[in-house]
Amino acid sequence: MLGRVAPHDSTAGKLLIAEPMLEDPNFDRTVVLMIEHTPDGALGVVLNRPTELEVDAVLGEWSALAASPPVLYMGGPVEQNAVLALARRPRAAGHPDPRHPAAGSPVWPDPSEARDTAETPGWTSVVGDIGTIDLHLDPDDVAPGVDGIRFFAGYSGWGGGQLEAELEEGAWLVVDATDDDVFAADPDAMWRAVLRRQGGRTAMLEHFPSHPSLN
Repeated sequence: MLGRVAPHDSTAGKLLIAEPMLEDPNFDRTVVLMIEHTPDGALGVVLNRPTELEVDAVLGEWSALAASPPVLYMGGPVEQNAVLALARRPRAAGHPDPRHPAAGSPVWPDPSEARDTAETPGWTSVVGDIGTIDLHLDPDDVAPGVDGIRFFAGYSGWGGGQLEAELEEGAWLVVDATDDDVFAADPDAMWRAVLRRQGGRTAMLEHFPSHPSLN
């Protein structure tokens, strides 16, 4: 779904796509997955800013679970010395992602066969099979319940009413997220790719020049 968010709505589990004219260099052409959004504030992580720092250099005990590429991503300008992690739980055999069902397959799996979130220690759902993971746990306890972890240095944060004001100003587009967004193969192309999949006039924004003076 594409559109604006009313003041009483939450963006949690959605993507924020930075508008081309957003002037904040911290968020230039970024795609942010929102993790929390309450009247007191909002929190998310930038998905398309990988660094050159390998996970093994800072979180050696977790490096075996790091998704490719196994580097830290810059989650945002807040508390960049802290690390936040998003993990994907493996889908049960025969259970495709309900938002991308195979031809002829049911849209939703049999509820009686649904997995209990308790089987993945420290995992808290954000969207679909993606959720935050508690890095205070032993990686060996977490490993059986995850299929890759993305690690973020810092996060993107907004105080109460701040994100709502930015949305009202048109600084961001709010769109649906998919499980695969967190593990996008080409982060450099992600901003354009997410715009493109919205279709219509929104998709045309992917061709907006990086520097308006070049237009």
